[in-house]
Amino acid sequence: MLTEYKALQHALQQRLKIIANTELCDSDPVEQLHQLQQVSEEILKWHSNHKGKIPAQLNHFLTQQSLSKALNYLESENLV
Repeated sequence: MLTEYKALQHALQQRLKIIANTELCDSDPVEQLHQLQQVSEEILKWHSNHKGKIPAQLNHFLTQQSLSKALNYLESENLV
């Protein structure tokens, strides 16, 4: 499952990078929203595909859209 967790980690990190990209927000907010939508859909799809196979705490964070907490959980539990 390590590979699957790494894919989730990557998507969660990408989401944070997109949010932090103030230059893109200032120059092309529509593109920033488009990128956020794409990565959010990727995270939702990952969650849907792995719901029954992941730890309850990670499932909770993803269900509640506590995505920074989900990333922290992956890293603190050494899942990636």
